[in-house]
Amino acid sequence: MRAVLDTNVILAGLLSSAGASHQILRAIPMGLFDMLVSVPLLLEYESVLKRNDTLVETGLTLDEVDAFVDVLTKFSVPVTPFFLWRPMLRDPKDDMLLELAVAGAADCIVSFNIRDLLPARARFGIGLERPKEFWKIIRR
Repeated sequence: MRAVLDTNVILAGLLSSAGASHQILRAIPMGLFDMLVSVPLLLEYESVLKRNDTLVETGLTLDEVDAFVDVLTKFSVPVTPFFLWRPMLRDPKDDMLLELAVAGAADCIVSFNIRDLLPARARFGIGLERPKEFWKIIRR
């Protein structure tokens, strides 16, 4: 299974060890699915995780964020989107997820924000899963 993880899933997984998002993060180095990333998405992960309020909430240091992003990079499949589908979705950051998913032949995008991604399913047939449902799929 090839998947793109929205930044909200990464953040949720770091904020709580009790939810599906955390389990998905733990599954990345185990190879339960192929996590697709692009340079812009990795930069977004890093930017969000290095915000002062996020550092306080997660208890991570800047060095720990760097190490975390390095681990994600090591265990992910790099994809370079070659065609921009913008504007397709309301949020330009969601367009970035869509472009990555299309270029990487993703089976799904994992996000808490399914509603705003619905045009991706309609036009490209890309699955949209909330973390809880995605965790059920990959742990089988």
